[in-house]
Amino acid sequence: MSALRRAAEKYLALRRALGFKLRCPAGLLRQFISFLEKRHAPLVTTELALEWAQESPGVQPSTWARRLGVIRQFARHWSATDPRTEVPPLGLLPHRYRRRAPYLYTQAQIVRLMAVARKLKGLRRFSYPTLLGLLAVTGLRGSEALALDRETVDLEEGLLTIHRTKFGKSRLVPLHPSTVRALRRYARRRDEILPNPRSPAFFLSNQGTRLTEWIARWTFIKLSRQIGLRGPQDRSGPRLHDFRHRFAVRTLLGWYRGGRDVERLMPLLSTYLGHTHVADTYWYLSAAPELLSLAGARLERTWGGLP
Repeated sequence: MSALRRAAEKYLALRRALGFKLRCPAGLLRQFISFLEKRHAPLVTTELALEWAQESPGVQPSTWARRLGVIRQFARHWSATDPRTEVPPLGLLPHRYRRRAPYLYTQAQIVRLMAVARKLKGLRRFSYPTLLGLLAVTGLRGSEALALDRETVDLEEGLLTIHRTKFGKSRLVPLHPSTVRALRRYARRRDEILPNPRSPAFFLSNQGTRLTEWIARWTFIKLSRQIGLRGPQDRSGPRLHDFRHRFAVRTLLGWYRGGRDVERLMPLLSTYLGHTHVADTYWYLSAAPELLSLAGARLERTWGGLP
């Protein structure tokens, strides 16, 4: 193992000890180290970092900037040990990622997605409709739902235990009785089909293993194409994560329609969603004309009488 590779692994271990997951950055950093090793380069230079960051011509410039940012952070760390290390200056690839506008599913679209999912083969015809329904009514991240184990799904108390996900937070998610009934039906069918699974996961594949994020996303893309949410060749479109946006928007719509104090309740929604700051929750509330209309009407009632 080269000195740079050892340094990279120690750096990743240090960052993980501080609570960072680094799933994507770790892969990028290791790819860069392999790039340096092929070039027989003993140290990080700005020229090599730029060359590696831009070696994939078919991606967005924001991806180049993200790749370079990973190397910049490592180089800043390693330069304290090896002063020959060049830290790529800020502004070399000044492109920033633009967050995609969320897609707000209609109830009819969710029903159709679940209907086509029931036509999948084997246990998948039960796993995917239940998974989609759970995402729609709880606002869980897809990774959180797929990480659920049997022991973290308490169907007696109607609680999900979400362990250390994004931002290192854990939380309890209460379930509506109708959701508990749906999960019980799934668990019964799952255990009938696979009485001795290979995984403790709550949601299982046909092989008795945990459903992976990659397979879940790919299956969702195929289901989306079947009901017309995506075209046959579309490379982008509605995502599993958009169920989370829909949940947040529908929650606020219910509060506004019920005359509730939305500002006072917002921290509750943030806690339920597992956000560290209320500001993170506000992002989920965009692209909803009805929500903006209700908020505007309340503002007008509140301030309309002022000169």
